[in-house]
Amino acid sequence: MEFEFFKLKFSIEDGKIRLGGYPLAEVHIAGEKKDSHYGLKMVRSSECEKLYYVSHELSDSGLIIVQRSELVEVKTVLSTYSGTFGFKVHSEVTNISDKEITLEEASALVYGGILGGINETENAYIYRFTQSHHGECQPRKFSLFDLGLFNANPISQKRVFGANIGSWSTKEELPQAILEYKGDHTMFSIESNNDWYWEISDFAEKMYLFVGGGNINFGGWYKKLAPNQTYSTVCVNFAFGKCLDCVVGEMTKLRRAGRTIRETDMGLPVIFNEYMHLSWDSPTEENTRKIAPVASALGAKYYVIDCGWHNEEDGNIIYPYVGQWKESKKRFPSGVKATLDYIKALGLKPGLWIEPEIIGEKCEEMLAFYDDDCFIRRHGKKVAVMGRLFLDFRNEKVVDYLSGTIRRMVEEYGAEYIKMDYNQDMGVGTDIDCDGFGEGLEQTQKAYLDWARTMIARYPNVIFETCSSGGMRMDDKTLSQFDMVSTSDQTLYYKYPYIVGNVFSAVLPEQAGVWSYPVNSYDDGDDKFEPTEECVRRRVSGEIVAMNMINALLGRMHLSSHVELLSKENQALIKEGIAYYEKLVEMKKRALPVFPLGFTDFRADNVAAGLKDGDKIYLAVWHLKGDKEVKIPFKRNVAKANVGYPLNMPIEYCSEKNVLTVRFSEEKQARLFEITLI
Repeated sequence: MEFEFFKLKFSIEDGKIRLGGYPLAEVHIAGEKKDSHYGLKMVRSSECEKLYYVSHELSDSGLIIVQRSELVEVKTVLSTYSGTFGFKVHSEVTNISDKEITLEEASALVYGGILGGINETENAYIYRFTQSHHGECQPRKFSLFDLGLFNANPISQKRVFGANIGSWSTKEELPQAILEYKGDHTMFSIESNNDWYWEISDFAEKMYLFVGGGNINFGGWYKKLAPNQTYSTVCVNFAFGKCLDCVVGEMTKLRRAGRTIRETDMGLPVIFNEYMHLSWDSPTEENTRKIAPVASALGAKYYVIDCGWHNEEDGNIIYPYVGQWKESKKRFPSGVKATLDYIKALGLKPGLWIEPEIIGEKCEEMLAFYDDDCFIRRHGKKVAVMGRLFLDFRNEKVVDYLSGTIRRMVEEYGAEYIKMDYNQDMGVGTDIDCDGFGEGLEQTQKAYLDWARTMIARYPNVIFETCSSGGMRMDDKTLSQFDMVSTSDQTLYYKYPYIVGNVFSAVLPEQAGVWSYPVNSYDDGDDKFEPTEECVRRRVSGEIVAMNMINALLGRMHLSSHVELLSKENQALIKEGIAYYEKLVEMKKRALPVFPLGFTDFRADNVAAGLKDGDKIYLAVWHLKGDKEVKIPFKRNVAKANVGYPLNMPIEYCSEKNVLTVRFSEEKQARLFEITLI
């Protein structure tokens, strides 16, 4: 018997079900036999060939497949969403024996028969999404042959794999990839805010993709199951398309299907956050009262005071002391509430920053308050990184204190925006009250998201942003809970296009927070920055302002820097940009990403990325260096092209057939175009 589900081809024969000719589930149980000679591969687990087919149910909402061995039942659930060419999948493993068992690995799915097999690896490609602080979302394309997969032996030990260990889920790589073979594209994205793992390799000349969460080899994950107890794996999204834009578009639809924009964030309001190139870690009441009126006049809707509204220590040494989250009398002598009331009087909604998952190792008040079991520990010792200790949200005392803190920030101080930051990675996890480090990490990270979800539900009129030193926790599990995410802490405006030029492949545009800081406060050679109008006039041109605005126009704008020192002409450019941003709001919530020059990298001379809404494309084009003429091809002819922003700064461009040609006049220049296709 055979049947299909999207691109997946299933067969049932001799009591076994196969996907692409390979078992679709891998479950390894401690003490049970695993076939030898496969190195660190996840496949050929103890239950792989022992699982026999029980049933399958195909419906409009998806596909459910049930298999059993003597020890476990595995239910694989594939769920569909209307209007998307893709699905979400996870597996549920139940101990059906009369004794405790220990899982050492469990797949969400094993997708067999992919990419033409081991003899086709020269023609099979993968896009891996590398990550780093200030260098988020950097896809790289490789052939599987170049990565070491080829037919040298019937079964190799080589695997191409991606993995994360720790609480920064995306510090080195996003938990997603795109596979390409003969024009067909498959994209997957693992929903995990902690450990995750995928691998591509071969067996009997077939290629397979294994996707899952933690396992014993990578992160020390294992899970004990009592009789009748069930473990549910991570969920994984799969999307399919005939081109790069097509498959990213389908994944975008799947991500939208997995979340709902809350009413308070429906307008995707412009945020002014005074951290970047302005207050940094030392905000003050005086500074806020000086900047907030300008932010309001420029068109921002929210004003966020970042790190430093708390604590009396200086900003350059503040982090080892944080954790009380009580207002600073030194910086805000009239009280934080008075300052937030002032912000409200200007017609703005105020916001505050917090890093709820940590306390500083010198925060004596909270060290005295919290018990040892309130902290993430290994071998009985508190985990410490860069002056931070990590809190365990499985502990009621932690939850009560942080819930009270959010209540105080919202109900007493008056915050209508909460930025939840997380600036270090705890590493492998904890061995306290769990089955091991990996399972401890899984538990603690679930507990944090459960708490965050409770706070978000409790305060429906408050916008909640997630940030982890920028995009170090930019996974779909986290993003499905929060209103928006900080995509990067990149501090140089002319490097941000290399991130923005790719980021909509990983984050919905309506969630992707991007900094816009027209006034760079770093010293420029011998030109030392001084917060004066004369210095800013000398350093900041209209082109700099325009590029900063264009960086953020298609995502979520986080405006910052000393905008009060800009000339009237440059402030007018910001006002124009914000007004244009607001025109794009409804489009942004339904449009799909386009990358007409493909994905970009930090070597590129020019970058182009946009959003497609029906026949119209809103396209940001950045010229950073090199050849000033850039030709941008489209799949259809261009009926009309015009500059959407800025309107009154000249640029030479033309369109012919399916190509837009832009001739820039200088380096570090950008324009946003509106393009209608026929």
